[in-house]
Amino acid sequence: MPENANNEIGIRKLRETLPDVLHDVSVRGRVMYVTNHGRRVAALVPVPDAEALEAKRQAEAPQS
Repeated sequence: MPENANNEIGIRKLRETLPDVLHDVSVRGRVMYVTNHGRRVAALVPVPDAEALEAKRQAEAPQS
């Protein structure tokens, strides 16, 4: 994937370069924001980052 000046990618470009984007995210630890008409709509993050965020949210959730 060509190196961009930022970490955002449009949906159309993501469809064309998905394998390369996933490689950057998983191997290089890069966070990529997916945009739709210039607005961020999603993020691709490495699994360890996502798992850490999920664990933090669960720990902060009110206990019933």
